[in-house]
Amino acid sequence: MAVKRDYYEILGVSRSVSPEELKRAFRKLAMDLHPDRNPGNPEAETRFKEAAEAYQVLNDPDRRRSYDMFGHAGVAGAGVSGFEGFGFADIFDAFFGGGFSARDRARSMRGSDLRYDLTISFEEAFRGVEKEIEVPRLMTCERCSGAGAEPGSSVEACGSCGGSGQVRRTSQSIFGQVVNVSACPSCHGSGRVIRQVCTACRGQGRTERTKRLKLRIPPGVDTGSQIRLTGEGESGLQNGGPGDLYVVIRVRPHALLQRQDQDVVFELQVNVVQAALGDRIEVPTLDGLVEVAIPAGTQHGQTFKLSGRGMPQIRSGRRGDQFVVVKVIVPKDLNAKQKDLLRQVGGLTGKPQKVAKGFFDKLREAINLD
Repeated sequence: MAVKRDYYEILGVSRSVSPEELKRAFRKLAMDLHPDRNPGNPEAETRFKEAAEAYQVLNDPDRRRSYDMFGHAGVAGAGVSGFEGFGFADIFDAFFGGGFSARDRARSMRGSDLRYDLTISFEEAFRGVEKEIEVPRLMTCERCSGAGAEPGSSVEACGSCGGSGQVRRTSQSIFGQVVNVSACPSCHGSGRVIRQVCTACRGQGRTERTKRLKLRIPPGVDTGSQIRLTGEGESGLQNGGPGDLYVVIRVRPHALLQRQDQDVVFELQVNVVQAALGDRIEVPTLDGLVEVAIPAGTQHGQTFKLSGRGMPQIRSGRRGDQFVVVKVIVPKDLNAKQKDLLRQVGGLTGKPQKVAKGFFDKLREAINLD
């Protein structure tokens, strides 16, 4: 399978390119590679489609944001299969005119975008996962193919607007003659009248159906991450282009680990003896249990770093770090013997006296500041 080229590289621009600079770069490429200027040149046609696809994605702020975060996986489904796609037609007309009339565009209407909220586990966000989701949506009616008319019946041009879908009203003002153009009230801008509506969709051209989709979630996603599936929204009216599907991710919290961007934090509880004398303790990580050496004299709040044990970055795969934060637990409800032993360890005799600030004084201050 061929590796898709970077969209910024295709257009020859930097990742910080402004919308105006992006438009100029695409216009220049499109004029050089246009099929009319390169008849019978399949390489130029392929590069022309590549440039159009890249411009479609980067010119849309939402899609550009998804691409910057997830790469090509974030705009799965983007592409140009010919010279008459929904988004591509708009680009084609904007630069070269083309045969897509305003009346044709007025009759069809792009379908609505949809949102799907998907909850995954902390571990799935770490490893990446493939999910199968079911999305209910309005899709082109199979019985009438989106026409809205019963198969075999006739569709007539609207007598009020002559099939244009628009009506013009002329009025006089102090500035002269004014022409107002509005959608035809008889056909609601469609330019046609259906005498016998489709029994399946009741003339709407769409019916609600559920589609099952497979979705690959890359490692490193976090709550709020979005994945855009181009063309997987609702079908448009009058065979207009489909909308897009936005899958919004929610990651369930981990029982022991807390996430901070690409880093994770684990709070390790130790007793006074472990903190004073040191110990080797197994701590949980995303890769399993890892033994950590706690040196003698460890203070409350002291932090140890496990490099490369955090969450992966979505684009590079480079992992963050894990931080182990020590929390010293001070014993409660001590009996008389235990209290006496602690006084001895602390250098205290039966009679209170002032001593130099040592480990337990520092420990008490750390706890009070916590």
